[in-house]
Amino acid sequence: MSSIHIDQDSRGQGRGYTYEVLHQPSFSLAVLQLQAEQSIQAESGAMVSMSANIELQSQMKGGIFGAIKRAAGGESAFISTFTARGGPGEVTLAPGAPGDVAAIELSGQPFFVQSSSYLAGDSSLTVDTKWGGAKSFFSGEGLFVLMVQGQGLLLVSSFGAIHRKRLQPGERYVVDTGHLVAWEGTTQYTLRKAASGFFRSMMSGEGIVAEFSGPGEILIQTRNLAALAGLLKPFFPSQGGGGGGFNFNLGG
Repeated sequence: MSSIHIDQDSRGQGRGYTYEVLHQPSFSLAVLQLQAEQSIQAESGAMVSMSANIELQSQMKGGIFGAIKRAAGGESAFISTFTARGGPGEVTLAPGAPGDVAAIELSGQPFFVQSSSYLAGDSSLTVDTKWGGAKSFFSGEGLFVLMVQGQGLLLVSSFGAIHRKRLQPGERYVVDTGHLVAWEGTTQYTLRKAASGFFRSMMSGEGIVAEFSGPGEILIQTRNLAALAGLLKPFFPSQGGGGGGFNFNLGG
């Protein structure tokens, strides 16, 4: 049975570039060495540093309609293209939250990525925004997922570490939507409430989950950014300036 090809040594090469992922798994940094006039694409805002001869261009991927779909999916409407001009150059990329970065080698099979987990990829890859299902409207995880196809490098990021779960044909497995990173196109999934009945689902502390059916492999992040935000919320001042949170007395 096929599985997701993740470079175990976190390094490799593509068409006109080499790559390495450093400082795993908590504060991962992707380092790409581009040959002259070669390019790599990345999510807008992912760049940490780059050589002075790297040209950065931001554009609406897929035109106006594609940009609208990307924005509706919780992503930036723009995608960044980095090109080494006049000689080789380096680009370093990182996600906004602490966690891991996985270097995946795609070989033509369709691959689905939670929109917030896409970091970068080979410029030849096709990245399209797909409808995630009507029930995802209530999940708080976004209405859309990304379908990535083609051959080459795909970099995905996680909040926390990445846990791999391989499903046998017909095997069913449930994942909280806030913990999804990516999954193979061979896996089928449906969205549902975590517990039967609205009240039971609310009392369980779980919302919408994805139920997968094998064969295929799922990449799961060990932490949930929305859950962390919920834990931190009581420690921040409210908009009205009253209630809980911090109170600052500046005197006077």
